[in-house]
Amino acid sequence: MQCLNVDLGDRSYPIYIGSGLFEKPGLLASHIKGKQVCIVTDDTVAPLYLDALESALSGYRITRVILPTGEAFKNWTTLQQIFDALLTDRHDRRTTLIALGGGVIGDMTGFAAACYQRGVDFIQIPTTLLSQVDSSVGGKTGINHPAGKNMIGAFYQPQAVLIDTASLQTLPPREVSAGLAEIIKYGFIRDALFLTWLESNMPRLRALDPGAVTEAIERSCSIKAEVVAEDEREGGVRALLNFGHTFGHAIETHQGYGVWLHGEAVGAGMVMALDLSARMGWIGSDELARGKDIVASAGLPVTPPQSMLAADFRRLMAVDKKVLDGQLRLVLLKGLGDAIVTADFDTTALSDCLAMSPE
Repeated sequence: MQCLNVDLGDRSYPIYIGSGLFEKPGLLASHIKGKQVCIVTDDTVAPLYLDALESALSGYRITRVILPTGEAFKNWTTLQQIFDALLTDRHDRRTTLIALGGGVIGDMTGFAAACYQRGVDFIQIPTTLLSQVDSSVGGKTGINHPAGKNMIGAFYQPQAVLIDTASLQTLPPREVSAGLAEIIKYGFIRDALFLTWLESNMPRLRALDPGAVTEAIERSCSIKAEVVAEDEREGGVRALLNFGHTFGHAIETHQGYGVWLHGEAVGAGMVMALDLSARMGWIGSDELARGKDIVASAGLPVTPPQSMLAADFRRLMAVDKKVLDGQLRLVLLKGLGDAIVTADFDTTALSDCLAMSPE
């Protein structure tokens, strides 16, 4: 087992990475203050891991909340089910919520924890590759709105993150590829050597080779922890973690939440960001081609949906969280491994980028 730390002073917390962590109940117990626990999961994950987690929590009063699976249910109506269960079972301020599932479950459970009795503890146990390398770390919680993804939420840090790599063995290939998008992102924005490693190891990662996957998770979480420690509430450098996401979130919203997986939309969004960076003259055509090949090698789309027009992107990107004083800011590259957040991009180049013809 490896242990990383998210350094946030008195709100610091560990990220445990290893196989078989459900069999180490002491890890959980050390981060639970009271005697009540509420496990929030979904109807896909519950049959696989809920019983094992409850066995590790023997001695606690446990409430189960099993939500429907998918991004389409990341909304107020579903969130209310968590509050209903907490109130029905009379959970007090010493309760701990545990998110057992992917990014949707983690985001909603964290948001519920931030709100219930004005804030109770929660623990992240991510079970998808995407949630293990991204959404479970850093304290971003929230739900979607029909007008925009993740527009309602709170910054609220967990007590701990338990990444049990054994849970990845039940993931379908499409979900594996979606998780690889976020791993690739870290190389694009901060670590060119990691990109080279990914190029060499992509077949092993797609096959869920334990050694390769563990190394990729550790490197991704290490970068995420460093960035969050520098800028917890996204006032500066943390916005770099949104590389490809402004375009990607527009795709998700336009297509309908859950039609394109988050990682799939980010994959296409990263290629659009690479394309715009090249049109600005900040990266060369060879870097653009290399970046596109890396995304494609993960089994991800490299072009936006055929049904999306430039006007659709503009309308949806206008409500992106990085918009300040009505001005759109984008995460672009000055080179592979060197990202910036900027509003200083050529509008004609953006128009040309948005007019990319799907293949």
